[in-house]
Amino acid sequence: MEINEFGAKMKDFCQKIDVEITDEQISKFYKYMELLVDWNNKMNLTAITEPNDIILKHFIDSITIENSIKNDSKVIDVGTGAGFPGIPLSIIRNDLKITLMDSLNKRINFLDEVIKENCLNNVDTIHSRAEELGRNKDYREQFDVATSRAVASLDVLLEYMLPFVKVGGYCICMKGSNIDEELENSKKALTLLNGKIENIIKFELPESDYGRNIIVVKKTASTPGRYPRKPGTPSKEPIR
Repeated sequence: MEINEFGAKMKDFCQKIDVEITDEQISKFYKYMELLVDWNNKMNLTAITEPNDIILKHFIDSITIENSIKNDSKVIDVGTGAGFPGIPLSIIRNDLKITLMDSLNKRINFLDEVIKENCLNNVDTIHSRAEELGRNKDYREQFDVATSRAVASLDVLLEYMLPFVKVGGYCICMKGSNIDEELENSKKALTLLNGKIENIIKFELPESDYGRNIIVVKKTASTPGRYPRKPGTPSKEPIR
C-alpha cells in the first residue's frame, strides 16, 4: 500500500473515532507498518499483516483509548507485544510519557527500532515480567495509567496492572465484544486489589462488525504488598 492511500484511510478512520491526526503522524504510522511487516518475516510479532487490517485492527483500535487518557499522563503498557496500544498512543499523543513493558526481549528489540526510526522521544522500553516489575519500587504505583490489550482475562490483568498505578490512577483494559463472564470473574480481584470499574465503553471499529470494550478501572487505595504474586501464579491461579 502506497503512503497516499494509507494516509487517506488513517485520516478517514481517525475522523470517525474523533481523533485528530497530522501528516507527520501518518508518516510515522506508515514507517511503523513497514517495520512491523519486515520484522514479522523474521519473528512472530502479529498474525495481522495485510495493510488494511493493520490500520484498523492495530492502529485505529489502539488509539480508541486516546480520549480516555488525561493530558501529560505517565503510562505503562503492560505486555505490549508488538507495541499495541503504546506505540500508536505515543505517535498521536506526544504529551504522554509511555513505558512499554514486555517479557520477550526480541520484541523489545523490535520496539527499540520503531522508537529510533520514528524519533519517539516520549517512549522507553523495559524487558520484564509484570509480576516482577510490579514489585520494583521504581515502578510500583508510579504511573497515572496502565494499559493492556489482548493479554489475559480481566481478573489476571488486574493483578498485573493495578500494582503499577498510583492511587487515583486508572487501568484501561482493551477487550473484545464478550466480557460478561470476565466482569463476573473479576469481582473478587477488584475488591482485593482495590480497584473499581468506573466506565465500560462499548463500540464497534469503523466500517466493521468488530465489537470492542474499553474497561476503565480506578485505583481506590494502595495495592496490598503481597500482590502481584510470583511469576506465573496470577495466570495459573486467578483471584476468584
